[in-house]
Amino acid sequence: MTESREHDAGSPGPSDDTLEEVARKLLLEIGEDPRRDGLVRTPQRFARALRFLTSGYAQDVETALNGAIFDEKSDEMVIVRDIDFHSLCEHHLLPFYGKGHIAYIPNGKIIGLSKLPRLLDVFARRLQVQERLTQQVAACIEEVTRPLGVAVVLEGIHLCMTMRGVEKQNAWATTSAMLGVFRHDRGTRAEFMNLLNRKPWS
Repeated sequence: MTESREHDAGSPGPSDDTLEEVARKLLLEIGEDPRRDGLVRTPQRFARALRFLTSGYAQDVETALNGAIFDEKSDEMVIVRDIDFHSLCEHHLLPFYGKGHIAYIPNGKIIGLSKLPRLLDVFARRLQVQERLTQQVAACIEEVTRPLGVAVVLEGIHLCMTMRGVEKQNAWATTSAMLGVFRHDRGTRAEFMNLLNRKPWS
């Protein structure tokens, strides 16, 4: 199954000891003392945190789906919106985070609703750019269900823009991937966007 990944999850990566040593060197390079009370355990925490934040490399789509693809004749739009996601920008190793909205129109198969956020996590917990993350999620859903169409919209805040560089605290980045009828049918695409703009329960 295609996952558009740059790393082989089956290959051994750096050990936590190696990551801890990297953290110690970083602390020294910025002028800190890794032996002082507040920093003694920071390398261990750094290693655990980075391992978790990049845990998507060790995950695969089949495990995330856990067999939750079902035969179903429904051909109505399915949307899961406002999915929280967190990722790391591959250019600066700083976080970006926000909301994801995923829709698809079944063509004989449906995915368990809870699996859509899990798929987003599989790809988000890697070094990423938001544009590629959006495309990967859409391509994955298209591959595993062969639906009539898939739409993915991600809205993110990037700390590489808010904490450094242009320092624009309120700048959101929006990316979209439209496949199948969402790309070719204006009415379907408009329905999806209108549903996103509605408040829940309205």
